[in-house]
Amino acid sequence: MITRHDWSHAEIQTLLCLPLMDLLWQAQQVHRAANPGYTVQLASLLSVKTGGCEEDCAYCPQSMHHSADVAGRPELEVAPVLERARAAKAAGTNRFCMGWAWREIRDGAPFEAMLAMVKGVRELGLEACVTAGMLTDQQAARLAEAGLTAYNHNLDTSPEHYGRIITTRTYQERLETLQRVRRAGVTLCCGGIIGMGETPADRAGLLQVLASLDPHPESVPINALVAVEGTPLQEQPAVDPLELVRMVAVARILMPHSRVRLSAGREQMNREAQILCLLAGADSIFYGDTLLTTGNPDVAADQALLAAAGVRVETAGAPPGTGKACAASPAPAVAHA
Repeated sequence: MITRHDWSHAEIQTLLCLPLMDLLWQAQQVHRAANPGYTVQLASLLSVKTGGCEEDCAYCPQSMHHSADVAGRPELEVAPVLERARAAKAAGTNRFCMGWAWREIRDGAPFEAMLAMVKGVRELGLEACVTAGMLTDQQAARLAEAGLTAYNHNLDTSPEHYGRIITTRTYQERLETLQRVRRAGVTLCCGGIIGMGETPADRAGLLQVLASLDPHPESVPINALVAVEGTPLQEQPAVDPLELVRMVAVARILMPHSRVRLSAGREQMNREAQILCLLAGADSIFYGDTLLTTGNPDVAADQALLAAAGVRVETAGAPPGTGKACAASPAPAVAHA
């Protein structure tokens, strides 16, 4: 299979507009060829530092610019974070993601604690992912030395629509952050959000930027907006679940070997729509009752969903393509901030 980095905007728009059955058929063919032995990775996401962020992202309840700002929670220490990582592993998680509501990483005690958390999560046999805004080359190198698996830094939307969503950080700064992570040898987790008032052309534009990165991001989260009261996008209508299916399918076609993550917005989808996303090429879900500050289906519901679909789940430390069938019985609850 040829991996391309030269997809045109017109080609991507054509894919997004295909009849859904044709799109699903094409995505399935690509997915089965690129990822034999289909398994789903379970990832848990914990907010370590919540709220008070200097950025003005219109979708985010953690921005200090919005009345929805959820600041006031104490920043978590190393030991409680690692305890939650252990609980997540016991519940079946393979990747543990940690978030800091920062514009950028600053050196000092909080960064040293982050490094300790990354080391601790890796020692548990889990993949470790961090999202914490912009960073320097030296900080990226230290995170790599600590064993960081992936750094999450989403592009959010197309370059053309970006200025309507965020004004405190440029699109180019986001791309430069991705370059620093790459130079450090850490894998990229980079995707976007639909449902923020963008056009179909904007969705194609986001996917084009992602698919133009060489190499492709190893992880591509596809999110649907969760409209939160107190944010500028609080009145946005809910995303049609089939639109999320289309984004997942096209992401799979464009980036065959990337892990496509079904992320925020899943709580608003019934299980049939979620299974369509898995059919379209999603091979990871965020697992646990909270994604940073917004809701997510609970662990038992997700286990029942995966069991009903007959999906095998990756186990911690196992190579991709190997795993076990997901049992429908409840697992220990994953604690989140």
